[in-house]
Amino acid sequence: MKPRLCVMASGGGRSLENLCEAIQAESLHAEVALVVIDKESAGAKARAERWSIPVALVAKTKGEDAAAYSKRLFAAVDGHGAIDLVVLAGFLKLIKIPPAWQGRVINIHPSLLPAFGGQGYYGHHVHAAVLAHGVEVTGCTVHYVDDEYDHGRVLLQRWIAVPPNVDADQLAELVFEEEKLALPAAIARHFERRA
Repeated sequence: MKPRLCVMASGGGRSLENLCEAIQAESLHAEVALVVIDKESAGAKARAERWSIPVALVAKTKGEDAAAYSKRLFAAVDGHGAIDLVVLAGFLKLIKIPPAWQGRVINIHPSLLPAFGGQGYYGHHVHAAVLAHGVEVTGCTVHYVDDEYDHGRVLLQRWIAVPPNVDADQLAELVFEEEKLALPAAIARHFERRA
C-alpha cells in the first residue's frame, strides 16, 4: 500500500506538481490523496484538479489564532481518511502541530536552515537575503515542522554554490531544481526510517 500524502500549499503549487511527476515516474512510492489550500486563488488548486486530487480550502478567518486555525486544518486532513504524512510545500501560515501529528508534518524551505529562516523569509525574500549577505553556498532544507517558523529537526538538505552575477529570481530557479530532488527524497527517507 502506498503512503498517502496531504500537500498544503498557499501559492502556485510547483512542488505539488513535482511530487505528482515523481510519483508518476515511480521514483517516489506514495500517493497525493489531498491538497489543502488556504486561499481560493492558490495556483495549487488548478494543478491538483489536473491530477484529479481532491482539494480542501481552509482559509484563516480574521482574528483566528494559529491554534484554532490549525485545529480546523487538521480536522480537514483527518476527515479525508488515513493520511500518513502532511507536506507543507509553500504553505505560508504558521501552524501548531496537534499531538497526533507530531513527527508527521514536513516542510520544504529554500535555504540551508537555520540560515535565512523564520517569519518573513519565504520565496523571493530568501534569495534576495542570500545575495545581500554575500554567502557562497545556499540550497534547500526539508525539516519536520514544530510550532515555530522554519524550525524543527532537519530531514534532508541539498546545497549549491551561489554563482556570480545572478539575481534573486535566477537563484530561486537554481534552488528550485534542488528542491525538486530534495522533497521526494526526504519523503522516501521519512518512510524508510519509520519502516
